[in-house]
Amino acid sequence: MSRTAMPSGARWAAGGDRMPAQGRTGAHTLFVRQDGPAAGPPVTLVHGFPTSSHDWSLIVPRLAARGHRVTTLDLLGFGYSDKPRGHEYSVLEQADLVEDVWRRLAIGDTALVAHDYGVSVAQELLARDPGRITRTAWLNGGLYPDLHRPLTVQRLLHGPLGPVLARAVTERGFRSSMRRVLGRAVPDQDLHTMWESVSRDGGRLPAPRLLRYIDERRTHRARWVQALEGYRGPTLFVWGPADPISGAHVLPRIRERMPHATVTELAGPPAVGHYPQVEAPDEVAEALEGFLGTA
Repeated sequence: MSRTAMPSGARWAAGGDRMPAQGRTGAHTLFVRQDGPAAGPPVTLVHGFPTSSHDWSLIVPRLAARGHRVTTLDLLGFGYSDKPRGHEYSVLEQADLVEDVWRRLAIGDTALVAHDYGVSVAQELLARDPGRITRTAWLNGGLYPDLHRPLTVQRLLHGPLGPVLARAVTERGFRSSMRRVLGRAVPDQDLHTMWESVSRDGGRLPAPRLLRYIDERRTHRARWVQALEGYRGPTLFVWGPADPISGAHVLPRIRERMPHATVTELAGPPAVGHYPQVEAPDEVAEALEGFLGTA
């Protein structure tokens, strides 16, 4: 199945700006994009680990063309945003920063779409103020910590040798790890572009500290699961079942606990893996267009 090539990182970055945002540890500078009409209904897309907002680059134009005001940003430690060394990264601060971006851009209520690491940020935002979130869409991520199956490389980076191993990560190793979680082929050039966002400004080095989100998911499990399952707004899951981390084994619980939600399983063939928006952008965009509607 053919897919459009992702834009270069430079082209993606040229469509956004770096702006200040306040978190609980102080001010940081984040890369933020605004696409679509300013008066359109807002939708915020939150990316995953270890990449950036560029993951959404094939989805954003479709949503913007439907009249939505689309906000994407690189979370702290990712992509073109600040990557402070020795920082105590936390999902709670990432949520602070997203809220401050919304404040600075005068975004009130918004739809929320999240993937991977971003699902934890979105669950925290939902726990804080569910009334602000008009609808939620979830792509493969660790919604339930007991079902999350990190790769061996993630376990190692999360362990005591993480800081040493982070320095040794190469583009070749990154591509190899990505291919373990992808269900459909992604061109080498696109994987190279994704690697550029990971490695930019020493971006490999914060990985062990960012991976502490695995522990945060356990710490905040009750609150985050309640926020997810207790939300009564429109809810969509766009899921790649071939994902070894958060794939088909998560779907029975989603269907059991949230029978009101719509589940779009990208079973193919070939089945989609961990990065639906990169592997199957047309199918993901179509699902989100139908879910979000037309402005």
